[in-house]
Amino acid sequence: MTERFEHSTYLVRRKILKIFGAAFHIYDPDGNVAFYSKLKAFKMKEDIRVYTGEDMQEEVLAIQARKILDFSAAYDVVDPTTNEKVGALKRKGFKSIMKDEWIFMDANDQEIGLIKEDSTFLALFRRFITSIIPQTLHGFIGDNLVCTFKQNFNPFVMKINLDFSPDTNNLLDRRLGIAAAVLLTAIEGKQ
Repeated sequence: MTERFEHSTYLVRRKILKIFGAAFHIYDPDGNVAFYSKLKAFKMKEDIRVYTGEDMQEEVLAIQARKILDFSAAYDVVDPTTNEKVGALKRKGFKSIMKDEWIFMDANDQEIGLIKEDSTFLALFRRFITSIIPQTLHGFIGDNLVCTFKQNFNPFVMKINLDFSPDTNNLLDRRLGIAAAVLLTAIEGKQ
């Protein structure tokens, strides 16, 4: 794993007003582009590729939907350099209507943790009254907080601050956390 994956914080940025597809820049703590991802428009099955830069020369992650339409969508996260499955992320379908929840899974599809929205009250408020309140999600491995995904409010640019600093024991593979941040940013734009 490269040092690009070793930072404790990242900023994931997605332009909302892009007409077709979506582009994501993932910045390291110094403001340098650590990763870049571009979604193609009109794809039936999501297949997100993450690269080391906008030139898209070096692919470092593949995030692939298992099915075309799936309310409880599962996404495999693969390291394309080794073709090794890092793990998977699965949305908790009906539960996510009221409050976003995702499952962290290992390479054998065993549940190892959860990503949960900060509060049911705020989640309902965001969904049914106004979306101007930024969303915060917390990632857990067992009972251990390993990361937070904190959205910044900006009507033109979707930004999520990803913070791995609570993971002092390195319980979560950073590649799986970065894939989760890209998915959360991509999915949020479609809700």
